[in-house]
Amino acid sequence: MTPGTGDARPGEGAGHRPGGGTGIPGHEAAAGGHVAEARRTARTRSARPDVPGARRGDGDGGPGVAPTAHRASPADRRTRAGSPLRRLRRLLPSGRRAPDGESTTAHDLAVRHRLLLALSALLTLSLFLSYEGVHGDANPLRTSSAPAVLSIDTALYALGQAQRDAGAAAPTSDFQKQISVAAQSLAAAAGDDVGGTAGRQALQTVAGLITVYAVKVQQAQLQPAGSVLREAYLSYATSVLTDQGSGIQARLKALQRQERDAVRRQTSFGPLLWLGWTVTLLLALALAAALLETQLFLRRRFRRRYNRGLLAAGALLAAGIAAPLLFTVWTHQGMAHTRDLLDRELTSGPLITGAGRHTASYLADTGFRASAAVWILIGGILLMALAETGLRRHIDDYRFRPR
Repeated sequence: MTPGTGDARPGEGAGHRPGGGTGIPGHEAAAGGHVAEARRTARTRSARPDVPGARRGDGDGGPGVAPTAHRASPADRRTRAGSPLRRLRRLLPSGRRAPDGESTTAHDLAVRHRLLLALSALLTLSLFLSYEGVHGDANPLRTSSAPAVLSIDTALYALGQAQRDAGAAAPTSDFQKQISVAAQSLAAAAGDDVGGTAGRQALQTVAGLITVYAVKVQQAQLQPAGSVLREAYLSYATSVLTDQGSGIQARLKALQRQERDAVRRQTSFGPLLWLGWTVTLLLALALAAALLETQLFLRRRFRRRYNRGLLAAGALLAAGIAAPLLFTVWTHQGMAHTRDLLDRELTSGPLITGAGRHTASYLADTGFRASAAVWILIGGILLMALAETGLRRHIDDYRFRPR
């Protein structure tokens, strides 16, 4: 075998050069171009930090390098990443709270418990004071002021009738009857505590003057008709009765004005009462809203449809506001009618009798309604007890749980 034709050195084949080329210039250039292009691509990818998994020095298709066809856009990366809350929800099981979250149930129960008790106490106090502001004057009006005004009216009417009979030629039974009626009316007015201590003293003075008046009239009637002494007695008796400064009628009318002023004060519905009842109604609405919100809270948190304690408290609240409000309206209407009736001048016996009958009907049940004030306090205590019962079991369940 001829050297150069049949011998082949190890590692050398036909058409190959020691440098690893093919011996063909075009093929060598193409192979070199492919290798250079692959190296440039690897260097470019390793220099780009935005390609997921790319590492400096890795080539195309190397470990950690994503293929170019599957490279994610910035919008896709933001969508896959999502918000922190979404990532947290994906990590947690459905329906469970975050591991680092704290339960607020105990705090929520305590806040509602304190709110219900505070509103119940404030409502009870406000309702009691407002109720007493109206009904506290109804009983004195029924038992004292209105009867005193009517007694004075009766006394004035009886004395007017007695003056008409004072000029008779002889003592008559009608005169004595009218004097007796006047004296009894003044005694009744004194028993009604007209004007306090000063009023009782004024009535005692008037009673003494009535006695003087009756004696002088009787003395005049014993004298002959047309005699000077008869006229003198009658003149003195008339002055005792009708004197503008110190006469019986002037004193009685002054007491009557005082009693009518007392009636107006007792039957008035002033700004303080309006404020008290406005505050009471607002507190009632606030408590009703708090009871409803608490019921919804328990239903949502504990899956309990109804809470018997809170439902009973709501029913008691409705009844405890409606009944006192209705009693107050009835009482105030009766007091207003009584005031209108007593403000008029009653100049006849039938008018006085009718006024007494109507006044008694207007104020008939005010004593019973006034006594109902104590039930407001009892109802307020029961209302707080029901609110306490409705929440106590849930509060005890969460008492020793961490907040």
